[in-house]
Amino acid sequence: MISYFQKAYASFNQWQKRRMFEKLKHAVRPLPNGGMVLVLNTGALIGPEAEAMLQALYSRSPGSVLKHLVELAKKGAEKFMAQFYVGYGHKSIGDCGAVTIFIEGVSMLAAKAIQDWLLYSGQEVSTRYVDFAKQFFVDILGLAWTAVLLDNLRSFYLDSMEPLKQDLMLRFPKPDGEKNETYQKAIAARAFDILRGFLPAGAMTNLSWHANLRQTADKIAILRHHPLEEVRAVAEAMESALREAFPSSFSHKRYETTEDYNEMWMREYYHLFEAECPQFEGTVLFADENELDTYRRVLAERPPKTELPKFLAQSASLRFRFLLDFGSFRDIQRQRAVVQRMPLLTTACGFEPWYLEELPENIRKEAVTLLTETVKFLAQGIHFFEAQYYIPMGYRVQNRITGDLPAFVYLAELRATPFVHPTLQKQAHRIAAFLEEHFGEYGLKVHTAKEIGRFDIKRGEQDIVKKIV
Repeated sequence: MISYFQKAYASFNQWQKRRMFEKLKHAVRPLPNGGMVLVLNTGALIGPEAEAMLQALYSRSPGSVLKHLVELAKKGAEKFMAQFYVGYGHKSIGDCGAVTIFIEGVSMLAAKAIQDWLLYSGQEVSTRYVDFAKQFFVDILGLAWTAVLLDNLRSFYLDSMEPLKQDLMLRFPKPDGEKNETYQKAIAARAFDILRGFLPAGAMTNLSWHANLRQTADKIAILRHHPLEEVRAVAEAMESALREAFPSSFSHKRYETTEDYNEMWMREYYHLFEAECPQFEGTVLFADENELDTYRRVLAERPPKTELPKFLAQSASLRFRFLLDFGSFRDIQRQRAVVQRMPLLTTACGFEPWYLEELPENIRKEAVTLLTETVKFLAQGIHFFEAQYYIPMGYRVQNRITGDLPAFVYLAELRATPFVHPTLQKQAHRIAAFLEEHFGEYGLKVHTAKEIGRFDIKRGEQDIVKKIV
C-alpha cells in the first residue's frame, strides 16, 4: 500500500520536474506571418557546443576526457567554448554537437526550402491532420483578388470533404470483421489524399529540423539568399535565435564574395524550370559491367525489405526526369540519398488528372471550374515566384533526380507501397521497371507491390494517438 509520504514525495517530484521544464530558456524569434522559430534548450548540463568541444579536444590532446570534464566544470560551458571553439580553425568540430529547431507558421514552400538539403532530418505536419477550416493561407500580396482566390480554394476543400467520404464508402465498403474506427480513418486518409491537390502551396505548416551545428550554419548561409522573402525572413530568425543559444558556433565571419556568389546562383539557378514538360525518362549515366557482374550474387539474393550494400553506389548511377504533382513532390523530396532540384511551381505542366478522376462527377465539375478560375486569377501579371503561394498542389512540376543504384532501389521500393500517395506510387513503379530492365541481367529484382492506388484499410492504423492510462 502506498503511504501518504510516498504520495506526497511523488507529487513533489512531479512539481519539481514541471518547474525544471518551466525554467528552460528556449531561444525564440517571431516570424512576419505570425509564426515563430524556437531553438530547443533541453536543459542539458553539457550542451551541444561543449559536447562538440570535448570531442574535438582529442585532436589536440591525448589526455583523458575526464580531465577535460574537470576543466569544463571549473570554467563553465560558455568560458570553455570561448577559450577553444572560436580559435579551433576547422568547421568539423560542429559535426559533434546537434541542435533541434522548431519552425511554426510557415508556408509549405518555406518548409520545402528548409528541407531541400541532403542532410536534413526532421518532421513536418501531414495535411491529413490539419483543420483547413482554421489553417492560415499565406497571402503575400494581400490583394482583393488573391483573398477571393484563397477563399475559393478553402471553400471547395471544406465543402467537398464529407460528400467525398460518402462516395468513397460506397466505392470501398467496410470489410467484414474490420473495426469501424480504423475503416473511417482509412476513408478519411483517402479523402485527404484526393483533396490536398486543391490546397494552395501557401497553406501554413509546422516543421522541425534536427542537425549538427555545422550543417545548420551551412544551410542557413544559403537560405538567407533564397528567392522568396518569407524564406529569407525565416533564415534570419533562425540565425538570430541560434546566436543566442550557441554564440560560439554562429558568429562566423561573412565574406562579401561568398555572399554575392550564393545570392547569384540562388536567384538565377536554384529553381528547376525548363521549356518542356517531360514524359517519364530514365538514363543510365554510368554502369561498370565488370563490377555489376562481380557482385551478381549480392544483387540476385537480396531479400525484400533489405537494402543493397552502399559500396554498389560505385557500380552505377542514374538520372530520372518526370512530372509529379507538387503534393507528391513534398513526399519524394524526403529521399535524402538522391540529388533533386527544387522545381518551380507553375501551372504550365497541367493539373494531375488523378485528383479529378477520384472525385464524384458533380464535385469534379466544380473542381474543373475552380481550376479554370484559378488560372485566370494567376494571369493578372503576378511574378512567378510569388504566384507559387496561390497555386494548388495538384499542379505538376518538373522533376530531375540523380543518384546511385542502391539509392534508387531503396526509393522505388519505399515509394511503391500502398501507403504512399498513388501519384508517387506510379512514378516509383516506373523507376522499378527501368531498374529491372537495365540491371535485371545481373540478377537485380526490385520488390514492389503489384497494384497502384489500391485502397488499403491499414492506412487507418497509421496514426499517433495518446494512450489512455
